[in-house]
Amino acid sequence: MTDDSAHHAELTRLRQSIDNIDAALVHLLAERFKCTKAVGEYKATHGLPPADPARESVQIARLRALAESAHLDPDFAEKFLNFIVTEVIRHHEAIRQRRS
Repeated sequence: MTDDSAHHAELTRLRQSIDNIDAALVHLLAERFKCTKAVGEYKATHGLPPADPARESVQIARLRALAESAHLDPDFAEKFLNFIVTEVIRHHEAIRQRRS
C-alpha cells in the first residue's frame, strides 16, 4: 500500500465514522422531537404556554456544563440547543393553534 493510499484509507475510515455519528444524531433528534411533541400536547391540553424560559435557562446552563466536560465549545452547544428549542416552541405553537 502506498503512502497516499494509506492516507486515503484513513480518510475514508474517518468519514465513515462521521457518517455513522450523523445518522445516530438524526435518530436521537427524532426521538427527542417525539418526546417534545408529547410535551406540546400536554401543554396545549392544560393551557400551558409553548415556551418555558425558566426551564430553558436551566437546560442551557446544564448543556454548557456538559459541553465543557466533553471538551466541546459551550457557545456552540448553547447555539445548538437554542436552535432546537426554537423549533420545539414552533411545534408547540402549532399544536396549540390546531386545538383552538
